[in-house]
Amino acid sequence: MAESSLTARKTRRQSFDRNLPSMSSSMSSLSEEIQCSVCLDVFTDPVSTPCGHNFCKICLNKCWDNSQTCSCPNCKETFKQRPDLKINTTLRELVDHYKKKSPEKTTEVLCDICEERKLKALKSCLVCQSSYCETHLEPHLRVTRLKKHKLMDPVSNLEDYICQKHERPLDLFCRDDQTCVCSICTVKDHKNHNTVPIEEGSQEKKNDLMKRQKNMQLMIQNGIKKIQDIKHSAEVRKINKEKEKAVRVELFTDLICSIDIHQTELLEKMEEQQKAAEKQEQELIGELEQEITELKMRNTELEQLLHTEDHIHLLQIHSSLCSPINIRNWPEISMKTHESLETLRRELTQLKDTIDEKLTLTELKWMQLYAVDVALDPDTASPYLILTVDGKQVRCGDIRQKLQDKPERFDKCLYVLGKDGFSSGRFYFEVQVKGKTDWTLGMARESINRKGEITVSPSDGYWTVRLKNGDKYKAGADPSVALSLRVKPQRVGVFVDYEEGLVSFYDVESSSHIYSFTAQSFTEKLYPLFCPSLTYGGKNSSPLIITPVRYNK
Repeated sequence: MAESSLTARKTRRQSFDRNLPSMSSSMSSLSEEIQCSVCLDVFTDPVSTPCGHNFCKICLNKCWDNSQTCSCPNCKETFKQRPDLKINTTLRELVDHYKKKSPEKTTEVLCDICEERKLKALKSCLVCQSSYCETHLEPHLRVTRLKKHKLMDPVSNLEDYICQKHERPLDLFCRDDQTCVCSICTVKDHKNHNTVPIEEGSQEKKNDLMKRQKNMQLMIQNGIKKIQDIKHSAEVRKINKEKEKAVRVELFTDLICSIDIHQTELLEKMEEQQKAAEKQEQELIGELEQEITELKMRNTELEQLLHTEDHIHLLQIHSSLCSPINIRNWPEISMKTHESLETLRRELTQLKDTIDEKLTLTELKWMQLYAVDVALDPDTASPYLILTVDGKQVRCGDIRQKLQDKPERFDKCLYVLGKDGFSSGRFYFEVQVKGKTDWTLGMARESINRKGEITVSPSDGYWTVRLKNGDKYKAGADPSVALSLRVKPQRVGVFVDYEEGLVSFYDVESSSHIYSFTAQSFTEKLYPLFCPSLTYGGKNSSPLIITPVRYNK
């Protein structure tokens, strides 16, 4: 009976894939990991929540449709907005693979011994190669010889658990060939191979599956987090663009309004001056015409007297004809005209200065939109520098501290870097330099030399501006550039546009430009750089202070 039953089964099913030992046990364990906690069934169209848990798409949508809030059915984490659910393709492939490989549970296994009405099998025996109902299983529970047989939950594909070559139970796993074998196989084809009991091999595969599943879950969570980060970055970028757009409109509207006001005032003054000049010209022309008329009259009288024979009359009127005539001073008139032109030029110059100042202020306001929170990195600070706990102030202590000589630490130069580096976009920060006679500020690339004496120039990875001896400002370019500033900066703003290769310095208080490094090529992270310099007997003891950005009005 057993042999005929086995033969019949062989004709109904394909040969067993032996790459995974005890597949039924492994798949049963795996099914628990790919079950939806809502419907308690294997996932259908699995989706992942932002917190990392997985559910059937239909189940999760039903939960959220019937609730006022969107929260995870597992951990109860609540989401401000309903997440956009996307099919987890990796998990769906795993579910599909499971469904293909798992034993069919819908087929009921019947007893092989029952003749008329076959009852449902309770166990299958791998030695007898048959399945038994409760009645026909009784000898296996009672007879000593049969008690040694290997029983298992009933399966319809019993031949898959039997060695096709030796008709013995597949109770061993060959690690060398990664296949299930029987005891006779280990004596012949798999002699001297590394074999272990089927349960041990199954557990090894189960452990491997668990590791793979954990890695897969980690990949899923990382992927979800990456998507969230991308969406968040896009949202932040969108908000910043809208904010930047609004501020730009406001700033340029204010600038245009200011230019219009100054232009109107200048045009009014020019019109007044034009009218005054025209009036002056008309008056001058009238006076000159009157002078010319008088001169012509006198000239006629003189012409007549030159031919007169009346000597008495000539002597009587001579003195009146020779009296001085009031004539305009032409150089003086020319000078006044010149002074009017100079006044106009001064007005134009003032307007240009006002427009330049407004442009610089507008530019500074725009840069302040990209303000970042900068803090000092104690691991990079020279042993001579003293930092505050919050990482916002640095000064020179004049005494070398006993600190670990880390690769990132400056050992001689009095430098310290910011904690965070920047490798893209725009950023801006401000530093108070009030009360100092010497300081250096700027940016430095990550790979700079930090040991021994250091040359500060763009070719060495430094973009800096420096104050020395209280009044000498210099930009650390190639070669260095002496700077002439109208006022002494009390607070310096540093702006960087990574993609544009721009590092700019501004006097925040006066809203004036100090210096810019342009057309630079950045290929690695840039870090804010600070140097409070020596104290010089207390003259330069004030700290450099990273201050919150206060937007200019």
